[in-house]
Amino acid sequence: MATESFTLDNGMRVMMTPVAGTETVSVLVLVRVGSRYEYADISGASHFIEHMMFKGTRRRPTAQHISRTLDAIGADYNAFTGKKVTGYYVKVDKSHLELGIDLIDDMIFSSKFDKDEMNRERGAIVEEIHMYEDNPMMHVSELLERVMFDGSTLGWEIAGTPDIIRNVDRDEMHAFYKKNYQPSNMVLVVSGNIDRRVKKWIDARFGKRKNQKDVPSGFELHVDSGKKGPRARVQSKPTEQIQLAMGFPSFGEQDARNPAVQLLATILGGNMSSRLFTEVRERKGLAYFVRAMNTSYEETGVFMIRAGLDKKRLDVAVKTIMKEVRKIKREKVTARELKAAKAYVRGQMAIRMEDSFQRAQWYAREKMFQRRVRSPKTYLKQLDAVTSADIQEVAKLVLNEKQLSVAAVGPFKSGADLLRKAGLVKK
Repeated sequence: MATESFTLDNGMRVMMTPVAGTETVSVLVLVRVGSRYEYADISGASHFIEHMMFKGTRRRPTAQHISRTLDAIGADYNAFTGKKVTGYYVKVDKSHLELGIDLIDDMIFSSKFDKDEMNRERGAIVEEIHMYEDNPMMHVSELLERVMFDGSTLGWEIAGTPDIIRNVDRDEMHAFYKKNYQPSNMVLVVSGNIDRRVKKWIDARFGKRKNQKDVPSGFELHVDSGKKGPRARVQSKPTEQIQLAMGFPSFGEQDARNPAVQLLATILGGNMSSRLFTEVRERKGLAYFVRAMNTSYEETGVFMIRAGLDKKRLDVAVKTIMKEVRKIKREKVTARELKAAKAYVRGQMAIRMEDSFQRAQWYAREKMFQRRVRSPKTYLKQLDAVTSADIQEVAKLVLNEKQLSVAAVGPFKSGADLLRKAGLVKK
């Protein structure tokens, strides 16, 4: 069975992608809605809705009915919310594929949104927000995007704020759900050891769902404020270790330069043989953790460098990081580095694509956000075509110090205090 793509009569896009040598199968539905689609009164609604999908349906009235059904077959199941997408998945033994399809369909389209359940869940979500805020490694990335995308919904916290979550109106949130949770706004991927009856099962569930009259809501594109960097934001905490994030605007989801940006991130700080790991940790012992990564949204992206640093040596660490940033713009990466980075990305992708859920994620995101679906093999061909000159070109464009934003969790009075102590502005 080869990878296959088709569209149901209601507009839901479906892909089936087999994985050889596995006894499992994953069912993943992506909905094109996330925190950037929201408005102020319902900030956090997409994440709240994700929680409510597990609280009971008409046929499975309580959360226990759903969990017991899945636990009884040893399923792996969960959901996730981002700024641009919400996802629901179940991974099961191949013999339970029909049940997996039925349950995901039931949760997404028939959840009850019971008012009492919703009120109970408010407290759980508030505690989840506090959990993230109390975890510096997780929270610093949110702080960075807040300062990078100030004035845009793209900078909002995915889970919202405790005050909004405690007070958000049930009917208003449900209306947001109804508008966005439509078949034509979704992608369904089945990946793994796929039963040949799968089309019949999909059509009997998802294929019977109707679109509403309202069209899904959109979002305002992020427009750069024009403020020149460095800009900074902090969460002030009396910590011994500083969690630092430095960010530069990069390219949107469909930009042809993204393979070069991925290789740039890999060479600069993507693994334990990268330049930043070698210089910051191995040679100078300034950090336990240091990493570079790139994330793309529809119209922009975030090239982020993160590190956990000794607060007494912050300025030395930042100076070392910036030295490597400037060097990779000034000099082309070596042929050896480029070859090693390509081999690393290829190897990591091969490992991920053996897993049916990871493979489902790849194809679902490609189907939702790209003009044309790329197989992993096609993407690797694009990666192989990247040259040292391409990497230097994107480095010069992306690693623009005038557009630098910085965030940190640590003993700082303000963003200005962080910039001074990091040596990024004159004291």
